[in-house]
Amino acid sequence: MTAAELLKSAHSDKPMPQDLIPAHQALWLEQAGEWHRAHDMCDSIPDPAGSWIHAYLHRVEGDLPNASYWYHRAGKEMPSYSLEQEWLQLVDALA
Repeated sequence: MTAAELLKSAHSDKPMPQDLIPAHQALWLEQAGEWHRAHDMCDSIPDPAGSWIHAYLHRVEGDLPNASYWYHRAGKEMPSYSLEQEWLQLVDALA
C-alpha cells in the first residue's frame, strides 16, 4: 500500500485493513486519531523502526524532549520539516 493509500484509508476506512505490517498499523492508527493505540504498538515493533515511530508520535504530541530521546535511540536527528512529511517518509522507509 502506498503512503497516499494508507493515509486515505486511515481517514476513511474502519476498521483498519488487516494486511498491514505492524509499522504501518501504528502509522494508520495515529492518522485515524488513535494516538494511544499507536503508541502502545511501538513496543512490539523492533528497533530502530519502533523507536523512530515512537519519536514521531511524541513529536506529534508536542513532547519534544521525549521525542528527542526516541530519535536518538532510532539513530536519527529530530527533523525540522513537517509532521506530514515525516509521516510519509516513515511509511515509505518502513515498507
